[in-house]
Amino acid sequence: MAQYETIRVESDGPLTTITLNRPERLNAMPPQMADEIGQVFYDLDGARCVLITGEGKGFCSGADLSARDASAKGGSHEALTRHYNPAISQILRAEMPVICAVNGPAAGVGCSLALAADFTIAGRSAYFLQAFVNIGLVPDGGSTWMLTRAIGRARATRMMMLGEKISALQAEEWGLIYRCVDDDLLMDEARALAEKLANGPTLALRHIKRNIAGALDGAADTVMLAEAEAQRIAGASADAREGGAAFLEKRKAVFKGA
Repeated sequence: MAQYETIRVESDGPLTTITLNRPERLNAMPPQMADEIGQVFYDLDGARCVLITGEGKGFCSGADLSARDASAKGGSHEALTRHYNPAISQILRAEMPVICAVNGPAAGVGCSLALAADFTIAGRSAYFLQAFVNIGLVPDGGSTWMLTRAIGRARATRMMMLGEKISALQAEEWGLIYRCVDDDLLMDEARALAEKLANGPTLALRHIKRNIAGALDGAADTVMLAEAEAQRIAGASADAREGGAAFLEKRKAVFKGA
């Protein structure tokens, strides 16, 4: 696996963990970090689940264009189109489940990163913030698309036009995230979920993720056809045979990811 400067990547069997590693800046994300996050998804070999978290007291406090490299000198537009947006897209399109464990602020593109995951678990002291309006800018990194679909127009408008902090507990109540837990339980809960998914029926999970994405924009008939095709593929897998055998034998299934 490649060497990274702004993140730490650890693999434990089928689980890969990405840790944003600029704690002195609350993991503010320069273009290089966005590129490195995206690169991990190209480098994954045998990973069946990815867990993303932040080092220190913050998940990600937003973009850090003060540290932008030569390729981002065109300003925010170029930084978004060449660095940040591709990283978010990689997470949204990932073949395996992605979990974000949010430990502290998730602001700006950090909020986008957190919400791009399939499961977002947040510590009780964490919060989600779209503060762009406070400095005369607009939300980016896919936040407009993700927030509107996750919590509806009224709440998305509130977050983006008023620039209010949304606590982890409120985010859970709104359905913005999967779960809010006590800070000291965050990583244990996230890892337990990650290990469950990493050892789940990988092919079925992949197609569930694709069909959920298609359901956001597709017509019912189109989604049902996609479900039927996915069921045909999953039903022919070794994991499906194992799942059926385990059910009949009244034992826990052992999925191999094939």
